[in-house]
Amino acid sequence: MNPKPVLTLWYVTVEDPAAVLREEPKADRGFGRKFLAQLNPNLPVTPIGQFPLNRSAQAGDSEYYIGGYPGVTVVQTVIEEESMVLSRLPEQLLKAVPALEIYAFVSQESTGYAGFAHWTAGELKRCLCGTRFNLQEDSGLPEPFEAPFWAGEKYDPVGGISLPFEPQGITEAAQSYWLGVEVNDQGPDLDVVGYATDGRPEPKVAPKKPERSLGTIASASVSKLGFNDYDDYEAHDQEPESTGEEILETAKRLGGLISSYVRQTSKSIRERWRS
Repeated sequence: MNPKPVLTLWYVTVEDPAAVLREEPKADRGFGRKFLAQLNPNLPVTPIGQFPLNRSAQAGDSEYYIGGYPGVTVVQTVIEEESMVLSRLPEQLLKAVPALEIYAFVSQESTGYAGFAHWTAGELKRCLCGTRFNLQEDSGLPEPFEAPFWAGEKYDPVGGISLPFEPQGITEAAQSYWLGVEVNDQGPDLDVVGYATDGRPEPKVAPKKPERSLGTIASASVSKLGFNDYDDYEAHDQEPESTGEEILETAKRLGGLISSYVRQTSKSIRERWRS
């Protein structure tokens, strides 16, 4: 669990972001580098992986998870506590990507703090941030998705002066409402590239082992059985992958060789018994 607040920003320029996200587009590493260079050209940027945002742990200190798609950009990073009230986010972040609609979501699991905000053409339309017992900001007109939360239909009351809901719950509902998709493991893959900005080296990835063709595997198996007449499979090793036709042909030939081996072995055993 990250003790610091985690911010997720969505920059949207299309009318239907859900249509874009349902296609599960791949993130562009070059876009992320340009985004970070615009924030601070002196940042030491190191790619640390590519993965689905909604199926991974949240960004950590000095990390940015960035996905640039057609008309939609997502950025996740850790922020300082003075920026937890989303209406006070730095202008540099809000103007990092030209977008008509900007949606921001913050969460701090260790304290139960969460919140969301929405800007249209640079104007703040809605912002709600705080914990269940300490509401930091509630500005703008409530959105339709908020009604059952304020009505106490989503959570049991906890008594005292408290909200009738958990801020994390309404924040997740806001994200799904505005984006049109579930941003969790039930939704489409939201591919992002992770970057570190603290000078750490790029993770080393073990080289991929060359794939063995079906012919090579079959030839090795036949050699273990003691066959010597399987040389015609050497040509298959030069093919990049096993096709359906090769699989069928290999199965037929291997089956024939095994049948021949069984017949020869049975004949040898019978001759030994007779002698």
